[in-house]
Amino acid sequence: MVSSAPSDPGSATEPIPQRVLLITGMSGAGKTSALKALEDIGYDTVDHLPLSLLPRLVTPTDSHLADEAAGRPLAVGIDVRTRDFRVDAVLREVDHLVTMGAGEVRLLFLDCDDEQLRRRYTETRHRHPLAADRPVADGIDLERRLMFPLRAHADMVIDTSGLRLGSLKRILESHFGVDRKPELSVFVTSFSYRLGLPREADLVFDVRFLANPHYDPVLRDKTGLDEPVAQYIERDEGLMPFLDALTRLIAPLLPRYTAEGKSYLTIGVGCTGGRHRSVFVAHALASRLQALGFSAQARHRDVTRRTAPVEAGQ
Repeated sequence: MVSSAPSDPGSATEPIPQRVLLITGMSGAGKTSALKALEDIGYDTVDHLPLSLLPRLVTPTDSHLADEAAGRPLAVGIDVRTRDFRVDAVLREVDHLVTMGAGEVRLLFLDCDDEQLRRRYTETRHRHPLAADRPVADGIDLERRLMFPLRAHADMVIDTSGLRLGSLKRILESHFGVDRKPELSVFVTSFSYRLGLPREADLVFDVRFLANPHYDPVLRDKTGLDEPVAQYIERDEGLMPFLDALTRLIAPLLPRYTAEGKSYLTIGVGCTGGRHRSVFVAHALASRLQALGFSAQARHRDVTRRTAPVEAGQ
């Protein structure tokens, strides 16, 4: 084993690892606005950088440039217009940056509901990048299917539907501000057991014991975010004792995870189809944790995906 010589207190200090935030998401969801907001709070920002140049930007070989960049956060915009863009290539670059010791590397996904996106393109008269020869709605649908894996792998998802620019800036500053204190980000992810466990989940809870709205024809095509479904699930006498016990279990753990240096915690909440019970419970749990002062948000992995028909008792 080869040991390094003791460091000289008078020698130059090691460069501070860079904080790198990769911003992607649906076209029209606000990436440009997010980059401008991050620039206002102290980030260097770059948009539409070819993926092949990303490692050189993060760790420049020129020592003068490296010294200037050391310790300054960097935000890079990536979307379907980026040269060399492929979802698998983006995920490889994220892994590569982490492996090469680029510092804190996070992936932010900006989302927005389809109707809002269509309205934004109509109002600005901009052409959707995937709708050169087709309706805007078709381009949005194609992009959503294309970007789904990136959304699933994102460290954070921000839904900009109805979100004002000032609110977006406050959210970004809260989570990615230069002077922010380290805190644990909790993601409560709903999922379908038929489509598999979330690979990133640290804790998993099964809510298939709750009454299933799938069997009500009026509720079948709705989700756990819809009020009629919420009312149906809330009538189950087992719901509130479960939510209370789950909150009591998880809340004391979060400060311990933070003390151990953990930055992210993903809690999986699963039901059969991933559209009703798990969505409702994930949203309810995230809201409870937020009320206790934790940084928590709900994500719904399978809410827009269809699974095989649910059989009785599932």
